[in-house]
Amino acid sequence: MNKNYLSRLHTLATVLLGMLLLSGCQIESEPKSELEQIKERGVLRVGTLNNQLSYYIGPDGPAGLDYELAREFANELGVQLEMKPAYRISSLYPALRNGEIDIIAAGLSQSPERLKAFRPGPAYYYVSQQVVYKKGQWRPRNLEQLLELQSELEQSNDNEPVIQIVGDSHFNQTLAAIQQEHPQFIYKVDPNADVNDLLKKVSEGDLQFTVADSVEVSLSQRIYPEIALAFELTEDQPTSWFLRRSQDESLYALLIEFFGYIKQSGHLASLEEKYIGHVDSFDYVDTRAFIRALDSKLPKWSPLFKKYSDEFDWRLVAALAYQESHWNPLAKSPTGVRGMMMLTLPTAKSVGVTDRLDPEQSVKGGVEYLRRMVARIPDSIEEHEKIWFALASYNVGYGHVMDARRLTKRQGGNPDAWSDVKDRLPLLRQKKYYSQTRYGYARGDEARNYVENIRRYYQSIIGHVEKQTLAEDNDNVDDLTVIQVPDQVASQAQPLSAAESTVDQLEAD
Repeated sequence: MNKNYLSRLHTLATVLLGMLLLSGCQIESEPKSELEQIKERGVLRVGTLNNQLSYYIGPDGPAGLDYELAREFANELGVQLEMKPAYRISSLYPALRNGEIDIIAAGLSQSPERLKAFRPGPAYYYVSQQVVYKKGQWRPRNLEQLLELQSELEQSNDNEPVIQIVGDSHFNQTLAAIQQEHPQFIYKVDPNADVNDLLKKVSEGDLQFTVADSVEVSLSQRIYPEIALAFELTEDQPTSWFLRRSQDESLYALLIEFFGYIKQSGHLASLEEKYIGHVDSFDYVDTRAFIRALDSKLPKWSPLFKKYSDEFDWRLVAALAYQESHWNPLAKSPTGVRGMMMLTLPTAKSVGVTDRLDPEQSVKGGVEYLRRMVARIPDSIEEHEKIWFALASYNVGYGHVMDARRLTKRQGGNPDAWSDVKDRLPLLRQKKYYSQTRYGYARGDEARNYVENIRRYYQSIIGHVEKQTLAEDNDNVDDLTVIQVPDQVASQAQPLSAAESTVDQLEAD
């Protein structure tokens, strides 16, 4: 073999080696995908709103619809969850743009403005934009009526606009479009307020109108019962999580798959029932009385509820006690129940209560009775829903609740889902249904209303406590809370097929 050939071969080998090394460097230097960065970091960073729907700190730690969904998504990725809560959404937009967070999960609607700036995930519920006013004041039934009287209303308001909205909202685009069509339409944007601030102003009569999402209005009515719907500005709009817009599909693809799975499994419906399943019903007179009681009576009795609530949220125990007696320790009924928790004589004896009119004994005994009810609820029902079945049993009896589950199964519903069973409870009043049940006639409609009332009171107490806390806090969103999902929580969080109904056991109940 001649020397020239060997020299050329050596040169070629050197070039090929260089190319391979260069190629390796290029591959190594390619930027990692969003998903790879999250897994390498070991943390999913989620921006959210600190409110009674998306994220709040309860007695047992973090809670909220978006928090629970984010926790489960982080678990699917095999990483920790880091929540970045804010009181105003404007604080989260730059954090997402700058890469300080990976996702905004705050129940935000898919407005054109947001769709232009960010990539939406799948819709998980729907809201409409509503004009809100204070009960007892003039109510416009539609936009035309508001436009007709706008000038007159402004004159009586020191020539100031009578409708205000928050500064970073998608409502601005809706009202701007109205203004373009009706140049005489005037509204004011408050850059320093959040929706809760303006709803409170409307409730107190300091502001005539504002705009809010329908779910937020329904939840806020538990705290500000004076606010009411004047008219709807939009049709229902999808809400979703939001990601940065980029060519990187890695995180987005998994998010699509995640929401598809939890929808199909029914787990999403279960979580939505937990947090917003009670919002459709609202009793103005009852809520006003309850809000007054939060200030006048709850401070006296809350230490007692906290003392004996044990594994239950003390605010839930307080809500149960209000439903039973309106926090009156001497309450009596013609049917023989009495005391703060309105115990029957046999029930009181079974839980060791010797004096039903002693509030401490009554609360302690009522919690023990509730604990026993929860323990009887089948394990096929998700932990967070067992309490609703137990409360219905507390009211109408365990056997009748099991009858309602059997009826739900026969009608093709899910007997392990409170949202399905509560709709069958009223059927226990009708002979064609209760004649086929094991325990017969029952006032199932009262049991359903009983549970839904407690859920509403519970939400109001949460909102009331949160409102007091917010008054002491500021908008600093730089404080990150890293939440490690424990193994046992992680396994419960997964919407597994094993969590599907095991209602074959019903016939044995």
